[in-house]
Amino acid sequence: MLINCVAYQEGKKLCNIPIEDISEYIKRPGCFVWVALKEAQPHELKQLQEEFGLHDLAVEDARVGHQRPKIEEYGDSIFAVMHSVELVDGKLCIGEVDVFVGENYVISTRNRDQLGFSDVRERCEHEPHHLKQGPAFVFYALMDTVVDRYFPVADALESELEMIEDQIFAKGSQRDNTERLYQLKRKVVILKHAVVPLMEAVGKLHGARVPTICTNTQEYFRDVHDHLHRVNTSIDSIRETISTAIQVSLSMVNIDESEVNKRLAGWAAIFAMATLLVGIWGMNFEFMPELKWKYGYVVALSIVVTVCGYLYYRFKKSGWL
Repeated sequence: MLINCVAYQEGKKLCNIPIEDISEYIKRPGCFVWVALKEAQPHELKQLQEEFGLHDLAVEDARVGHQRPKIEEYGDSIFAVMHSVELVDGKLCIGEVDVFVGENYVISTRNRDQLGFSDVRERCEHEPHHLKQGPAFVFYALMDTVVDRYFPVADALESELEMIEDQIFAKGSQRDNTERLYQLKRKVVILKHAVVPLMEAVGKLHGARVPTICTNTQEYFRDVHDHLHRVNTSIDSIRETISTAIQVSLSMVNIDESEVNKRLAGWAAIFAMATLLVGIWGMNFEFMPELKWKYGYVVALSIVVTVCGYLYYRFKKSGWL
């Protein structure tokens, strides 16, 4: 649906306009139109395509959705796809923001994104000296907001990792910790899939050859690129720590299993010796000298207890029991 459609001239807001009047305003010198949509319908995209002459492939990508983050040039216009990432009740929610940028227009459409960009519009309207730069600055402001929202998500994932690390040496929690670490790793991978392709794409907007629309705003996009690089560095650090934590957790599981195996082996040795002695004296041969001995039973039990007690002492001292 259409959120708003506003005309700006020389950095100042003129008025809200219906889509049907867009063609009249974009003919004015120094004037551009900013259209914002949410969950855009095919007929809305078709109408805007007719008004602004949008490329068929760009419109198709926006209509289908679920695109990889990217920035593509179509003649004098730009089409960008960005992924918005929100952390809701411990789960990552991935949205998509598609932006069409031309010489005298900006069209932003968001899907599966709940935060919106009303704060971006207010920010731009309170900075007319920047808004005077036209659609390129609006494009930067939208991208900058999407990227800035990655930071609290990365911080939350790092905090979650620290909580798991605090419990990693707690007895009996290794299995739960390993499961939580794998779940956290999946979240980090999702965030990385949003950051890395966009970082590669933003590199095209500053440096040697940049689109004509972004010529005067290269410094702003360089700043966005730096922010993405910082987020990516943080993500890589978290991934490395998660891998180390998983190895430690699995090692703790192996250590616990080894301790159990040692206890079982110790008790097995004790009972094996008792079984050996009792088995020998339990044989029913006719000419066994101990069979007629008055104190044979007491002595046999004493030997069994003594041998088993000695083995228990040795295993206990060595830490097996």
